[in-house]
Amino acid sequence: MSLRKQATSGIAWTFAQQFGNQAIGFVVSLILARILMPEEFGLIGMIAVFIAVGKTLLNAGLTQSLIRSDNLDEEDYSTVFYFNLAASLFIYGVIYISAPLIADFYGQPILINIIRVFCLTFLISAFSAVQGSRLTKKMDFKTLTIVSIPSNIIGGIIGIGMAYTGFGVWSLVWSSLASAFINSVQLWFYSKWSPGFVFNIKKFKDHFNFGYKLTLSELLNSVFNNLFIIVIGRFFSAGQVGFYTRAQTLKQLPVTNISNALNKVTYPLFASIQDDDVRLKRVYKQLMQMVIFVVAPVLVFMAVLAEPLFRFLFTEKWLPAVPYFQILCATGILYPIHSYNLNILNVKGRSDLFLKLEVVKKIIIIITIALTINYGIIALLYGQVFTSVMAFVVNTHYSGKFINYSALEQIYDVLPTVLVAILAGAFVFILDFYLLNHRMDLIRLIGGTFLGVISYFGIAYLLGWNSLKELILILKKKKS
Repeated sequence: MSLRKQATSGIAWTFAQQFGNQAIGFVVSLILARILMPEEFGLIGMIAVFIAVGKTLLNAGLTQSLIRSDNLDEEDYSTVFYFNLAASLFIYGVIYISAPLIADFYGQPILINIIRVFCLTFLISAFSAVQGSRLTKKMDFKTLTIVSIPSNIIGGIIGIGMAYTGFGVWSLVWSSLASAFINSVQLWFYSKWSPGFVFNIKKFKDHFNFGYKLTLSELLNSVFNNLFIIVIGRFFSAGQVGFYTRAQTLKQLPVTNISNALNKVTYPLFASIQDDDVRLKRVYKQLMQMVIFVVAPVLVFMAVLAEPLFRFLFTEKWLPAVPYFQILCATGILYPIHSYNLNILNVKGRSDLFLKLEVVKKIIIIITIALTINYGIIALLYGQVFTSVMAFVVNTHYSGKFINYSALEQIYDVLPTVLVAILAGAFVFILDFYLLNHRMDLIRLIGGTFLGVISYFGIAYLLGWNSLKELILILKKKKS
């Protein structure tokens, strides 16, 4: 199969996986949000940093090294498997022992048992991390889709059933455990691979030399991506954490659906053309413009219609999350650009620069939080927008040099899309405020979305944008 066909097939199946899982997760979360209280979601939000750390250890570092490396054999895979397993055991042990201290930090004794049970997902997922990376390396996203969707469906059913029967926050815990276990079992079955009894020190060092810097970078990223939750949980209530995490989750829904699905394909795709900088820049530019073309209007329209959206989906009790969500939407537009710029560093094998950039960005985050914490949550969120803009400047510094695609060029390529999305959002706001404000929430959402889509695509058509033409071609191919 040609590289183009592999990429096309990979994108199709990863979108199916991403959208399928997100649709399942969204429906499950929607039902649970109507049953459970914001405080119960806030308790899980307080341990989000530990969940993120566990996922980082499984999905970054050595497994990324496997994906980008050529001429791998049984010793490579087995070596990384045993290291991942040992690392997950060590991390779980540290978290288990630290659970009382974490609970004291937040002033929530119930977190001790929640942490110790929830983080068992690290051990479960570690057993299948290499199997997943083998399928990713082969760009076998069809199998990954077949594995992940049933896992999330079963886990969601278990969580909903437990919530209805009064298990409260524990329904969220056991739902995640069930999904992780079923996913791990299926990966073993479908990958047709199991580790041999071998651990090659030389191969470990080769992968570790690339992977440890990337892992440290991702660990920093995991901690600091959740630093705002940590600060809110420490200085405010569990309910406020729940509102923040609900806003953040809904904001990330369109962003992660599109950019993460493409990321699974673009990393191995970028790696396959890493020595052709001209082609790498062209592919990178096309992907970035396409993603922003879709993500920007979705986030703008959701921000404008946030009040009826939250009330319709989650009921009145979640309305305090609306202003949080509207501010966070600004950070979502830049998210895909961040990830693609960092992918350039990874495929170039410059995990050292990746780590340096992460350190710089974390210093900016710490300073921003220190300057805004005394002014309340809203000030913290505006600070998060500022750190996202600064992260864009930092991320594009080296990647721009590697493929001759500077920050200013990238801004020039995506700014018109963002401005047109904002203009279409203004039309939606005017319609909603003056004509639909006293209507049912569903009518406001349908009417506003319809006007937004028509105005946005109409302007794009008049301007003759390539992104619209490429999107039309993709839709035509799907129908044929």
